[in-house]
Amino acid sequence: MPNNGLPFFAAVLRPVRGLRDYTVRALIAAAYPIRGIWYFLRHPEFYPLFVGRLLPLSVISFLVYFLLFTFTFLPQYLFLLIFQGHAGAVLNTTVLVLGEGLVIIQGLFEGFFVDECRVDIFDATLIQHGLVELIAPQRVLFFEAPNAVRMLGKPTTRAEYQPWSMLQIVELIVCLPLNLVPYIGIPAFIMITGSRLGRLSHHRWFKLRGLTKKEAKRDIRLRRWEYLWFGTVAMILELVPILSFFFLLTSTAGAAMWVAKMEDRARIRVGRPVGPGDPAAERDAGGPVYHDDPV
Repeated sequence: MPNNGLPFFAAVLRPVRGLRDYTVRALIAAAYPIRGIWYFLRHPEFYPLFVGRLLPLSVISFLVYFLLFTFTFLPQYLFLLIFQGHAGAVLNTTVLVLGEGLVIIQGLFEGFFVDECRVDIFDATLIQHGLVELIAPQRVLFFEAPNAVRMLGKPTTRAEYQPWSMLQIVELIVCLPLNLVPYIGIPAFIMITGSRLGRLSHHRWFKLRGLTKKEAKRDIRLRRWEYLWFGTVAMILELVPILSFFFLLTSTAGAAMWVAKMEDRARIRVGRPVGPGDPAAERDAGGPVYHDDPV
């Protein structure tokens, strides 16, 4: 006599398995910005990139936050105190001022002075993970150099870690009032802005693979859950005063580590090196190379 209970239990457990899978995917993606910190610290060849350019910018960011907390914290705190009580007002005002500082810093410095440095971190991390063939067509490489950072020559094509646009600044400004909402305002602000941050974290990878905008959007849709959590953790780190520029670099290293993992899995599945838009590789893998295992 057939056991009719098995399909029933399978149907009951399916949502549980789905929740487990989503949780695991979120945790793995969220871990990469944290792993990037440890990776960056373990590779001293990255240090000159931070000291030479980002250390002075960190000093400037300190001055920006100092002025904001000195002159804008108290008025905003007193306003929020009317609606939220002392504890809620302190927390929400702090995040609000940090967000305002982030808007100013990104608008003034990040897109113009930091992006080139992030490209170098991203490319060097990929080289350290054995993905030289991904970088070589896009920039001059000195193969006799002692480390991956020293290998990097000038890009031969346009190189940007993520495109700078006024839309990012506008989004931050529009989302800032969310911090006025008790309880859910801060998480909503961080997750909404972090979602965009996550989606932009692999812009350089898409360009290295030669993807069109349509193909890049397809990849982003397939990993939008992972990008939400990667970006949320990266956003929290960016809100840390003084160290925000340092965490920009470490999150970039984490994004490259994530890429290296996906590239390795893509090559294992097809059993040979794969290139962007390789139809044979996609056919051998039973579908597009980067689709079925985003973490």
